[in-house]
Amino acid sequence: MGLLVEYGHYILTATVLAVLVHAVSANRKSIRRNGEPLRNPPDTLPLVGNGLKFLQSRWELFSWFDKCQRQFGYETVALRVPTLPPGVLIHDPRNLDFVFKNEGLFTKGDFVKQRSWALFGNGIINADGDFWKLQRKAGSAFLNTANLRVLTEVALPQYLSETVEYLQQNVDKGTVDLQHVFHEITTKLMGKMAYNMEMHADDEFSKCFDYASGATAERFQNPLWRITELFTGSKLRKSIRVIKDFGRRIVTSAVHDRNEQKSKREPDGPSDESSKLDQISGSLIQSLLEAIGNEETVADAALTYLSAGRDTTGQALTWTLYLLLQHPSAVARIRQEVQDLLQSQQQLHPQDSPSHPTTTKPPTTKETTKPFPLGIDPTLLTPAALPYTTAVFHEALRLFPPIPFEIRQTQADTTLPDGTFLPRYSVLVWCLWAMQRSRLTWGADADEFRPERFLVPASREEGEGKGGQEGEEEQEEGKGMKTPRAVRFALGKTSAEFPVFYGGARACLGRKMAEAIAVQVIPTVLVATGVRLEGAWEGGRRSQTSLTLPMEGGLPVLVKK
Repeated sequence: MGLLVEYGHYILTATVLAVLVHAVSANRKSIRRNGEPLRNPPDTLPLVGNGLKFLQSRWELFSWFDKCQRQFGYETVALRVPTLPPGVLIHDPRNLDFVFKNEGLFTKGDFVKQRSWALFGNGIINADGDFWKLQRKAGSAFLNTANLRVLTEVALPQYLSETVEYLQQNVDKGTVDLQHVFHEITTKLMGKMAYNMEMHADDEFSKCFDYASGATAERFQNPLWRITELFTGSKLRKSIRVIKDFGRRIVTSAVHDRNEQKSKREPDGPSDESSKLDQISGSLIQSLLEAIGNEETVADAALTYLSAGRDTTGQALTWTLYLLLQHPSAVARIRQEVQDLLQSQQQLHPQDSPSHPTTTKPPTTKETTKPFPLGIDPTLLTPAALPYTTAVFHEALRLFPPIPFEIRQTQADTTLPDGTFLPRYSVLVWCLWAMQRSRLTWGADADEFRPERFLVPASREEGEGKGGQEGEEEQEEGKGMKTPRAVRFALGKTSAEFPVFYGGARACLGRKMAEAIAVQVIPTVLVATGVRLEGAWEGGRRSQTSLTLPMEGGLPVLVKK
């Protein structure tokens, strides 16, 4: 239900406040472009400006942002919402690139922090200056090459084996929620590797965080949130208490692990797969403790990283499968890509053929030992080896960006590259959902699912298949085997044109991790399970209200033989 319906009786109050705000700000510097006022977006009303649009459901708001970019192209337009500072809506990648390159000038500001502080506190989402640098450094240390190798070679294969078993057990047994399946994978990964804790998608913390994220997102659409939460905010306050308590538990557990580790001698002998995972488990929280020290701030930082690593990747996988299940030809091409990879490896290593399974296995744990689902070395499933799968993932990110819109506030007077003057404390908004559908950036087929936009012909040195021409498939004489298409993945866009991973100094640290997870999870679910997935939803799927992009109602599928 949109906020307009739920809080309609407050609209009159908002109108009065709008008049007051207008009167107070009348003598302030105004937003201009080359000395002229900016044009207003569609459906702008006297006094309330665009306020009523922000009271609608998030899906309707995204549609309105999309309408704005289709009508105005790259033009910056005015954005007026009662009780908020004057603002603009930008669409031009040049302007966004300017924002990325001037991180200190465009910050979250009081507008964002006042709304997100209860949930994230001093976490990296809200942090500036030294606090931000310390958390960024800790995150970078956690996501180093060695840790990513353990993730792809040890932890992820183990959890994927469990996923395959779960799907196989649910053949012809009603619907399965793939969103929950993917969130279980990412929650367990982050819990173990980042915090050395067992976590699950249906834990009380996870449920409370999901609710708090939605309630926090509503604050950005509801100018009267401080008033309405006096009457409707009890569940949010309870959820925040559960979340903060969980953050303290993470820190307490980490301190205990650190003290215990100090009392232990270094283990002798070579490490097996399980010990490799154990050795890096909790490395993020330990880095945060070492860098920051203050346990309350460490807890805020830990919760923020948990959300970033768990939610965005799980949601991106959900939307990817949503698109794939509507495009059988894309599923078939992923299957072919995996089969081509298997065949090429069997030629190179005959001892690893199906009659001689690979010796590479996931970690040996105390509970179980399971072969990796595809029966091959999981390290083979990389973005370079699976360019089409990688392209599919990025096309899903383009159409369904996990962070669908961003807000910044200027800390000084400034002028954007297109000539738009912004006084200090102006609000600057860009909607990735709309920008990624811009025909000026993506062409006439911007609304279409077309992963091929991210594929380019590869040279003989870059291509995986030798002996084939660029972009062609050849039949190898006498062997009945097709060489892989000589193509490679290429984003072909700047970070300002494809801002899914942000850009500049605050560019997403988890990009490589997300890509590595995707190219293992997608082929495993589609190929290795030995089952067929069918969509069990009616109509289109949409996002529920959140700071990220969870699918409303999950992604129900039927698992068939």
